[in-house]
Amino acid sequence: MARNLELDKKQALNSVRRLIEEGKILLTESSKPTSKTLKEYLLSSSAYWFWTTIAVASATSAIVFLVPGDVYSVAYARIALGAVFIFWLPGYTFIKALFPGRAPVKTSSQEMDAIVRITLSVGMSMALVPIVGLILNYTPFGVRLTPITLSLLALTVAFAAAGIIRQQQATIRSQSENASDD
Repeated sequence: MARNLELDKKQALNSVRRLIEEGKILLTESSKPTSKTLKEYLLSSSAYWFWTTIAVASATSAIVFLVPGDVYSVAYARIALGAVFIFWLPGYTFIKALFPGRAPVKTSSQEMDAIVRITLSVGMSMALVPIVGLILNYTPFGVRLTPITLSLLALTVAFAAAGIIRQQQATIRSQSENASDD
């Protein structure tokens, strides 16, 4: 039963307000998913882990290549970053690429999820780094500092890129599922 009423904007607004106050209509905000492009997603706060990973991997590579091993004032930074570069980053980025959301183990809290992700990351790094060394052993480059550093840097950056792309896709997917549930 549609009627054509001649109302100006002010009258229409007052009529809508009155209907809301009487409880006859309910206005809700549209929950359309905001699908961010990859560029927008990379600039959002959700990608902090990606940029931190790239920064640490780059800083480690720079220290390895630019600072001699016998400079004792920077040796501790080189050791600390090297340990993170070997024992953490390859596994962390691999786990992020495999599981962009929560870790695959059901946990009772968010803190437990972080502990599971840390454990998986360290374990996966301890598996990936020897595999890289084994592969390098059968190449003409051999197992030396430069090939190992460059291989682990490439591996870390590749897994981080795959992880951020999968995380963005998972975010878009969950937004569209939440919008369809409404």
